[in-house]
Amino acid sequence: MFSTHQVSNQSSPLSGFDPLACDPALGSALTRYAVGDLTALALEAGSAEAREHGRLADENPPQLRTHDRYGNRIDEVEYHPSWHWLMERAIGHGLHAAPWAQGPGAHLRRAAGFYLWSQAEAGHGCPISMTYSAVPALRWSPELAAEFEPKLTASGYEFGLRAPQEKSALLAGMSMTEKQGGSDVRANTTTAEPLADGTYRLIGHKWFTSAPMDDLFLTLAQTQNGVSCFLVPRVLPDGTRNEIRLQRLKDKLGNKSNASSEIEYTGAIGHLIGEEGRGVRCIIEMVSMTRLDCVLGAAANVRIALSEAAHHVQQRSAFGARLADQPLMQQVVADLALESEAATTLAMRLAAAVEQEEHDLLRLALPATKFFVCKRAPYVVAEALECLGGNGYVEESGMPRLYREAPLMSIWEGSGNVTALDLLRALAKQPTSREAILAELDAAAGENATYDHAVHRVRAELADPRPERARALAESLALTLQASLLQRYAPPSVSDAFIATRLGEPGRTFGSTPIANPKALFDRIAPGQ
Repeated sequence: MFSTHQVSNQSSPLSGFDPLACDPALGSALTRYAVGDLTALALEAGSAEAREHGRLADENPPQLRTHDRYGNRIDEVEYHPSWHWLMERAIGHGLHAAPWAQGPGAHLRRAAGFYLWSQAEAGHGCPISMTYSAVPALRWSPELAAEFEPKLTASGYEFGLRAPQEKSALLAGMSMTEKQGGSDVRANTTTAEPLADGTYRLIGHKWFTSAPMDDLFLTLAQTQNGVSCFLVPRVLPDGTRNEIRLQRLKDKLGNKSNASSEIEYTGAIGHLIGEEGRGVRCIIEMVSMTRLDCVLGAAANVRIALSEAAHHVQQRSAFGARLADQPLMQQVVADLALESEAATTLAMRLAAAVEQEEHDLLRLALPATKFFVCKRAPYVVAEALECLGGNGYVEESGMPRLYREAPLMSIWEGSGNVTALDLLRALAKQPTSREAILAELDAAAGENATYDHAVHRVRAELADPRPERARALAESLALTLQASLLQRYAPPSVSDAFIATRLGEPGRTFGSTPIANPKALFDRIAPGQ
């Protein structure tokens, strides 16, 4: 009997690890901002159980049931049990709207937790994020906020169609875009007719509504005074279903565990938030918070891809040596580590700005970071996948799921051009944002000539912003913000390498610009054996 199936020179699965212990960028931020201990959350996120639920939720996407067996309209979505497991844990860790009802530091803790937990599975982060983001928009109507905010911030997961008044905990979604407008929400054609009782009747078709089984939706519709914002419940107080029809679920590239739907309002009842005609002003509160979660989600995706790559090359050998000991592989993984550390450090700085209400800084820094960090994610994940070779291209590795997820954050809440052009609007409408971001950059001036030269170029771009240069401005702002933070808070081996490879003469591929002492950077981020 010949034995040909002896498995050797293969890496073990990355499970049962601590994603916080191998993440010095996050660890430094937790200390710097006095966030507190997140070890329990991190260990659960890296556990074999959580990672298995993430796999199952992705491989068993939700199913739309428009009618029951008798032909009655039901408009329900069935989710795999792993989806519910992930949702229960995310809410239990306070990653939804809980910070709005908590004390100082809650938003920072939630941001760090969202980043860690997203590494287990990204799709269920959508309803978690939208519930978090709905609260500041809802506050434009104090009466609605008083009724629904306590249930949005409550620490419970109550799936199922029941009137919001009968539940102790609620989830919120967002339904804005239409096929003819996309990000141009002022092109919406959904109409809202005022009724005698103060509510409105909505009629229209929404092209993208994620997590359609949430309890409440913030939506935009046209009134006589222009685009207005409304709160639309799935179920009315008397227990009847609101007139919201689920037309189909989108067959997406990634984000498979999360249901994204097309819906029709066929006379749905909605409550006005804020003033008629000022709907965009209301909804932008929600968009800003979800943009922060886009950055956190992209940084999380990059970080778990890096962990997978570093774990693999620590155990895989080729040409007589471990891959982790091969000089060129060290260069590649070190370069990926720089990308991850910079993204995480900047994401946490933005979370701190939200906590500290640094509105001027956020007005430029948030769209610039959302543009750049989210757009870089597919490149980073692709390179991390390649570190596993052919094994990384196989679904069982989990890397294809990360790769399919990577482009989403760049599209969600404003694709590249929309986000970059937002910078120009901010400079025109909120000039104080320019000084706030330059102050952040100047905090690291005088330590590195390459960095100082890059900041000089940014000043010139900010002084003469032009639409055709909007992407270049967003990229420059994000890179110099990352470099400023790394100079202040990371070891010189990290900041110097980042500036040399990103602001100096960068190569066109990861690992093509030499990094001094790449092994030290590798060891800094590698998961424990």
